[in-house]
Amino acid sequence: MSLRVLHVFDHSLPLHSGYSFRSLAILREQRALGWQTFHLTTPKQGVGTALRQEVDGWLFERTPNGEGRGLLAQMRLTAARLQEVVTATQPDLLHAHSPVLNALPSLWVGRRRKLPVVYEMRASWEDAAVDHGTTVAGSLRYRASRGLETLALRGADQVTTICEGLRNDIAGRGIPPERITVIPNAVDVALFRFGVEANAGLRRSLGLDGATVLGFAGSFYGYEGLDLLIEALRRMLPEQPQLRLLLVGGGPQEARLRAQALAAGLQDHVIFTGRVPHADVQRYYELIDVLAYPRLPIRLTELVTPLKPLEAMAQGRMFVASDVGGHRELVRHGETGFLFPAGDPGALATALDDVLARRSQWPQIAAQARRFVEVERTWTSSVARYRDVYRRALAGFAGNRNPSI
Repeated sequence: MSLRVLHVFDHSLPLHSGYSFRSLAILREQRALGWQTFHLTTPKQGVGTALRQEVDGWLFERTPNGEGRGLLAQMRLTAARLQEVVTATQPDLLHAHSPVLNALPSLWVGRRRKLPVVYEMRASWEDAAVDHGTTVAGSLRYRASRGLETLALRGADQVTTICEGLRNDIAGRGIPPERITVIPNAVDVALFRFGVEANAGLRRSLGLDGATVLGFAGSFYGYEGLDLLIEALRRMLPEQPQLRLLLVGGGPQEARLRAQALAAGLQDHVIFTGRVPHADVQRYYELIDVLAYPRLPIRLTELVTPLKPLEAMAQGRMFVASDVGGHRELVRHGETGFLFPAGDPGALATALDDVLARRSQWPQIAAQARRFVEVERTWTSSVARYRDVYRRALAGFAGNRNPSI
C-alpha cells in the first residue's frame, strides 16, 4: 500500500508565489516516490464557492469562502472542509503547511481522526505579519500570534522547516531537536536555461540596447530593500551612464518606488515592467547583467532563506545579495554570488561596481553556482528527507495502516 498524504496549503496554483511553487515541487517529487498526494487549500485561496479545481493536471480541494470572514471563522471553515476531505481520501497522515492558521485546524482534525500531523513552518506567522505591516513587534497581537505558533509546533507529531535559521527559532521554543527536520528550498534545474542569450526584440522594446542592466524580479515588499537599489543606481550613474535598472514585478511598494525614481530624475534609467506571466519571467532574467537582492536586516530576512538566489544560480546569473542571515545560509561569497552589508546603499553600489568589473570571472562563477544547485539544492534530494519525517510521525499511530514509504 502506497503512502497517502493529505497536504493543507494556504494557497496554490493558479496563484503564483514562492509558496505555491515550493508546494508544487513537493507534490511532484512525492508523486515520483510513488506516494499518493491530496491537496486542500484554505479560505486564503480567495472568495468562491467551488469545492475543487483542476489546475495544470493537479486537483486541489478548495474551502468555500465569503467576503470579510475573520481568522476564527476561516479556521472553522478549514476544519469543516478538512473533515470532509479526510473522509473522502482516507489519508495516512496530514501535512499542514504555514501559516499556523492551517496547522491548528489540522491538529484538531488529526486528533479526532487519529491521524499524525506534520507541520511545515515556512515562516513564523507573527514575523510575517510584522514584515508585511499588519501588526507591530512586541504588541499584544504579536505575542498572541507567537503563542499560537508555538502551540502548533508543540502539538505536531513532526515539524519541518525550510532553513537552519528557522530550525534554531523552533528549537528555541522548546521543540526537541529530533522532531525538527530542515527540508531546504531548492530548484528544478531543468526548468532554468543556462547561458542563454537575451531576446533581442524584448531588449529593444524595453530600451535596453547598449545598456548594462541591473535588475530585480519578484514582489515589491518593503523588506526587499528596492529603494536602496534605486539609490545605488543614482550613485553609480555619473561614472557609468550606460546603466539601467530593470524592476520586474509589482507589489505594495511599487508606487513609492516609482515616485522615488521620478524625484531622483531617474525615470529614463529605471524600467518598471509591471507583473509579467510566470512563463515569461525567464526571458526578463536573461536581459539582466547583475541581479540584486538588497533585503533589509529584519527578523524575517535573517531567519528565512528565499528562492530567488537559487534560481539565479541555476541560470548562471551574476548577483549581489545583502548579508542577512537568509542569504548567508545560501550564498558562498565570491564563489556562487556576492554579499554586501545589509541596509547600506553605498555598500550596494560598491558591490555592484565590483561585480561589473569582474566580467572575466563570470563564466567560472556561473559554472560554480550552477554546480552548487545541481549537487546540493535539487528538489529530489530535499523532498527525499520527508521519508524519515513521515516514518517518525506514523510510528506513534500503530493502529493505522502500514503504508509503504
